[in-house]
Amino acid sequence: MHDAVERVLWSAGSQSQSKVFVILDSARDDIIYPRLAESDAQKGSLLIGDQARELAAVAPYLVELDQEDPFTQWLLDQGWGKSWGIFAESEATFIELRHHLRSFLRVGDENGKTLFFRYYDPRVIRVFFPICDSAQLRTMFGPVKQYFVEGEEGKTLIQYSMRDNKLVQNIIQL
Repeated sequence: MHDAVERVLWSAGSQSQSKVFVILDSARDDIIYPRLAESDAQKGSLLIGDQARELAAVAPYLVELDQEDPFTQWLLDQGWGKSWGIFAESEATFIELRHHLRSFLRVGDENGKTLFFRYYDPRVIRVFFPICDSAQLRTMFGPVKQYFVEGEEGKTLIQYSMRDNKLVQNIIQL
C-alpha cells in the first residue's frame, strides 16, 4: 500500500515545481516526535513561542518530504492508516506554507470562544471539507494545490482540490 500512496503523492507534482508536505500530528503516537526530531527533513512546529516548547512532543508539524528520505519511507510504512496527518502539494516555500497553515489552528465558536482546530487530522478534514463554502475553501487551500488524506481504513486515498471555486474530491483505491 505504501508504494501506491508514494506513487500518487509524487506523481501529482511531477510536471511542476510542486513539493510534497505532510502536516503531522505528533500527539497521535509517542514514536512520531522522536523520529521527527532525529530526521534531517525540513520541519517546523505549527505552534510558536512558549507553546511550541511546552507542547513540542504533541504539536502539529509541517514537514517537507523527500521521496528518497528514510523518514518519508518510515512515515508511509508505519503511519498510513493511523490518522497521523494529512499531505499537501504546494509550490510555496516552507516558510510561506507554514505561515498559511498556522492561521487555521485557532477558530472561534458561535459564542466567541477560541478553539483549537485539528484540521490536520484526516478524520476531521474528511468531514470538514465537504461542508465548506467557496470562501472557506479558498482560505483553506491558499497556496496548496491539493490535499491528500487517507480514507477511513487507510484503503483509499482522498485527493482534494478546487475547480471553479468548488471542492473536487477524488477517491483513489489503494
